[in-house]
Amino acid sequence: MSAGRRTAALLGLGLLLSACTASGDGGGTTAAAPTTWSAPLRACPEQPDRPAAGAATLPPVALRCPGGGTLDLGRAPGTPTVVNLWASWCGPCREELPLVQDLADLAGDRLSVVGVISKDGVPQADSFAADAGATFPSAYDRDGALMDELGIQALPFTYLVDADGALVHTQVGPVASVDELRALVAEHLGVQL
Repeated sequence: MSAGRRTAALLGLGLLLSACTASGDGGGTTAAAPTTWSAPLRACPEQPDRPAAGAATLPPVALRCPGGGTLDLGRAPGTPTVVNLWASWCGPCREELPLVQDLADLAGDRLSVVGVISKDGVPQADSFAADAGATFPSAYDRDGALMDELGIQALPFTYLVDADGALVHTQVGPVASVDELRALVAEHLGVQL
């Protein structure tokens, strides 16, 4: 193998190894999982009683929220919304989750920011959310139904959805700053923060 091909192969392997993928066991056993969460996650927002509409929408998955309520991705959110999939087993999520919280803090009533805790155990996700200072509403998807429906195996993914439920942008991989998130929201949802 030539030096150039070897370098390309090593770079490709490095990219594959740096990707954050779900383990088949969801990050650990839940046999001793607590029934309540200590992380101060807020309740998921109320949604209008109408189906999501648009050329593309998120799969119609409904998930319970540890802070209360349900996130039903098959319904229109009623407000432009950022949906961030995260988990404790995702290395890049450790850097990104505080940025998503910063966006939620800036959002006011102009934007909804919700998370989906994906393929994770309750103790692990609870500890991670608390350590990251996350308080924005997050739904719990222990078995990864949403990831399965979307056909993804790696995190983070961030989806921008308009008030009617149309999927207007998909951010693959982590964002580097809250300014990057604000720019995505302004460009794709028309909301200035």
